[in-house]
Amino acid sequence: MTQGTLKKKLGLVDLTLLGVGSMIGSGWLYAALTSSGYAGGLTGWAWLLGAVMVLLIGLVFAELAAAIPRAGGFVRYPNYTHGNVVGFVIGVSSLLAYTSTAGVEVEAVRQYAMYWWPALGQTDGSPTGLGFVMQIVLLVGFFLLNYWSVSFFGRINTIITTFKFIVPLMVIVTLFGYFHGGNLSVPGTAPGGVHGIFSSLTGAGIVFAYLGFRQAVDFASEAKNPQRNIPIAIMLAIGISFVIYILLQFAFMGAVPADILSAHGWVGLKTIFQSPYADLARSLGITWLINLILIDAVISPAGTGNIYLAGASRVLFAWAKNGHLFSIFAKVDPKSGVPRGALWLSLILAIAWTLPSEFQVWGGLIGAVTSATVFTYMPGPVNAGVMRSRLPNLPRPFRLPVFGLLSPLAFVASTLLIYWSGWSVNELLIPILVIAWVAYVLFGKKDQHFKRDVQSAWWLLAYYIAIFILSYFGTYGGTGAISSPLDMVLVVVVTLVCYYWGVASGHEKLEIPQDDEEDDTPVSPRRETRVA
Repeated sequence: MTQGTLKKKLGLVDLTLLGVGSMIGSGWLYAALTSSGYAGGLTGWAWLLGAVMVLLIGLVFAELAAAIPRAGGFVRYPNYTHGNVVGFVIGVSSLLAYTSTAGVEVEAVRQYAMYWWPALGQTDGSPTGLGFVMQIVLLVGFFLLNYWSVSFFGRINTIITTFKFIVPLMVIVTLFGYFHGGNLSVPGTAPGGVHGIFSSLTGAGIVFAYLGFRQAVDFASEAKNPQRNIPIAIMLAIGISFVIYILLQFAFMGAVPADILSAHGWVGLKTIFQSPYADLARSLGITWLINLILIDAVISPAGTGNIYLAGASRVLFAWAKNGHLFSIFAKVDPKSGVPRGALWLSLILAIAWTLPSEFQVWGGLIGAVTSATVFTYMPGPVNAGVMRSRLPNLPRPFRLPVFGLLSPLAFVASTLLIYWSGWSVNELLIPILVIAWVAYVLFGKKDQHFKRDVQSAWWLLAYYIAIFILSYFGTYGGTGAISSPLDMVLVVVVTLVCYYWGVASGHEKLEIPQDDEEDDTPVSPRRETRVA
């Protein structure tokens, strides 16, 4: 098979809209309701804190991606700095996060489409045979949109994201016409206070609403002028999404009728608002807005699912480049510039996530694997720290200012988001990553660099075990044996120890190929290529 190259077709607008399109998915339809149940009138601070934390993480990856633009960079950078063990484990986390998202989004499309076509689902919301067929057809449609070329995919995404951008704006403008400032001081939130703000970041999906910034990094090899456009796209995507989400939050909270709010409080609203914005519009008698929201409720998750199916193929491509998948998945179609083998595998895995529950291999893990996305961000600050130390003269078009302070803070931010996800998530997800670490050490390829790679990976195993223990004894779904704020102080201390340990454990000679498509074979640890 002739090896092609990834086509550099995506400009600044495309990269920005990939990020915005990932962030404005099905989440905006629920986040305002669920987050107000956690923190009530303080929810705006949660959106601000989430944006700051994700921006901090995003700026670290902006430096990495601008200096070394690689498809699926979140999987590539750990392999460059710490070798195969760390690279494999982070790849497992990315695999869980990405391949599940497209499947979950098409399920959301089907559930909303039941409003017009009830035969798609059963009374408990699960798919009928017809509904399952619809989900597969949607995924195949996403596959075809991505199959022909990256530029065609970019154009389609621009059209869909434009619609996804317009509808929330119309909702904001309309609902602010019914705004009651007194709603923001209504009591009845739980757990409330600062704890409620922190819990809402993950429990209400606030932080995950921002995680789409990663698309600019995943498509770095297909970006025009990536050194300039990737950092700008990351900052624009997070900034635009923050403005939309904060306005949606206050528009929703201010427009809830006072009699309903006084009777149920913020916590009780979820019992009467099943589709928050549509039900709110119904209570206000705005019929045209109900229909518009329900139409967007189908289109928004479909657009996000399309982006994540494409992103999943770049992650699988990157994993194959690292040598952890068959080489066929590292090949690029010469005509379209699309990694079609990886795209096929993404389709198969996404369909597997939509199987009826009795056939799902990991049915109970759906809630946990969405949090796996944060685990793929966690190594970024450590990777950047290693590169600053080992490659001080590497051209960096974007340099994270005050790196010695902000890089460790980004690592702390990632860890706090993992900790705030709660014990119910961490008790499922962290053991999978620990097993992946141990399995690779026992059964992975034993080449000449194997011992070095294991030595470079001990910090990651210690990190997982420490966070697992703290999550169990902490106050976010754990036993509460370690009270707040002592639990978070210990998390920060452990995190900083692991950060500096991880930076010190990086390879002395970094194995970075000069270009993503310099050959048609996976990157091998034996290739000691130093970027100058």
